Amino acid sequence: MSAIRGARERARTEVTAAIKEEARRQLADRGAGELSLRAVARELGMVSSALYRYFPSRDDLLTALIIDAYDALGADAEAALAATEGSDPVSRWTAVCRAVRAWALGHPHEYALIYGSPVPGYAAPQDTTGPAARVGLALIAVARDAHAAGTLRETSEEPPAAVLADARSLGERLDVRLPPPVLGKLVAAWAQLFGLVNFEVFGQFQRVVEAREEFFTRAVADLARGIGLTAPGPGPSRP
Repeated sequence: MSAIRGARERARTEVTAAIKEEARRQLADRGAGELSLRAVARELGMVSSALYRYFPSRDDLLTALIIDAYDALGADAEAALAATEGSDPVSRWTAVCRAVRAWALGHPHEYALIYGSPVPGYAAPQDTTGPAARVGLALIAVARDAHAAGTLRETSEEPPAAVLADARSLGERLDVRLPPPVLGKLVAAWAQLFGLVNFEVFGQFQRVVEAREEFFTRAVADLARGIGLTAPGPGPSRP
């Protein structure tokens, strides 16, 4: 019985993967708003009633694709964070941001699904929250490690009281031990990061920015310094 059950589980995994792959192809061709379970089933040679056993509705399939996209993007961000352990904070921050950009440019339709226009009639369930937070948590980790090492430069400037309250609330929910003003700046920098990526993915830099990789790298390094992250300065010049 266990062998039969294992074979069924493998078959279900393979069919689920095929459904998602066809759905991603349709996202690229038609956009998320036009995604149809019947069309996916037709392309796979399945009857629609069989597909419903895997995904009961279009929204269930969309949710699975959204979670996969957030997880893939988050995994690349976390890999960049791990690969730069021991480097200076600005370099680590920049590496995470560059990983986000690289994934977005390599997967523009999946990126559009999670950071583009909302899909009409779709409301993301709570299941998407954890995967969606992975990039933000990787960025927070850079600041947290810098703060723990005593290399985070804090300013005396206080944000408005309402902004400070939001930052305190966020820190409590995430169990992040960072000064609330720093956490508030992190949220702003996180939003600006995706603004930069969106402009490039969706073509807003056409005839404005040609050296896009260099522009992006400089821009996200400036964001890092705005938070208070530091990088070693040039060494003393030799005579």
